[in-house]
Amino acid sequence: MLISYNGDMDALRSLGWFLSIVYSTIPLYWIIVHPRARSWGSARKAPLTLLGGIWFGLWIAAGVMTWPWRDVVMYDTPWSWLVAAPFFALGLYVYAKARRDFSLDQLVGRSELQPEKHEQRLVTTGIRKRVRHPLYLGHLLELVAWTIGTGSIVCVGLLVFALTTGAMMLEEEDAELESRFGDAYRDYRARVPAIIPRLRD
Repeated sequence: MLISYNGDMDALRSLGWFLSIVYSTIPLYWIIVHPRARSWGSARKAPLTLLGGIWFGLWIAAGVMTWPWRDVVMYDTPWSWLVAAPFFALGLYVYAKARRDFSLDQLVGRSELQPEKHEQRLVTTGIRKRVRHPLYLGHLLELVAWTIGTGSIVCVGLLVFALTTGAMMLEEEDAELESRFGDAYRDYRARVPAIIPRLRD
């Protein structure tokens, strides 16, 4: 049983390490995209293919930098997954709510990269009445869950990295949205918090 437990934990930590790399590089990816969205959109090669390659490169870089410490943990207990469980569940709930009224083009960034080719629609309904960037909130909740569950020192570092770059990314995203939607977005930004949901209307 002990061998099985250790094997399961090793597999979960490896999965947590990989997914934490994915989640933690999302803000940096969008920091690269937002300031030059129109330039990326006008690239001869399909912009999402090109940018997907860049994001994959960020995964590789983060993986190489964190590899030596991927097995270093602060604690080793199955109870940590019970503490992590509400964060996993809340993250999935936020994802489900954030996906409503949001098109695939908006979700993957086509509306931003090529606004002349895709519908431009500022969504302020549903969960977005309470938080402007619910998808990023979902990413953060999942990253926190994996950090708590694994007890990995690398996941802690990746969480700090995501929080730091995330703050910069939100400023870039707000500026980009303001450039597309003008006063409508400025008014929305003044009323609705970026990442910590407003609990009351």
